[in-house]
Amino acid sequence: MVDDVGFGLLLDRQQCLALLRTASLGRVIFTHRAMPAVRPVRFSVVDDAVVFAVPTGSPLYAGARDAVVAFEADDFAADFGAGWYVSLLGRATESTAGDAGLACLCPCPALTGRRFLRIPVEAISGHRISCHAE
Repeated sequence: MVDDVGFGLLLDRQQCLALLRTASLGRVIFTHRAMPAVRPVRFSVVDDAVVFAVPTGSPLYAGARDAVVAFEADDFAADFGAGWYVSLLGRATESTAGDAGLACLCPCPALTGRRFLRIPVEAISGHRISCHAE
């Protein structure tokens, strides 16, 4: 099915999660000082949730923990002729799993002073884009 903008194939939940599992860099959209903010994060998909490490004292940690946030990841060809993007919504919570267990799943540098946030997928949408010459 084509999306409402007129391009791209609308993906189902399982296709979106499969594509997210192929990426390692995404963006968390959260509220900071009553304004929208975006931060890039390295992440992993664990079950049906996005998991990432974040510095404890950061605006991302303060703004995302226990709040509804958006998350987006994508992959496009260098000429932007083809690719995909996936967006999701969920309430970010601090991970209850041990940091050691998640450390090997989350492709992030130096984990000292970091906590893990988990965004379970409450709503997800994605599109595969392919531009063809008329």
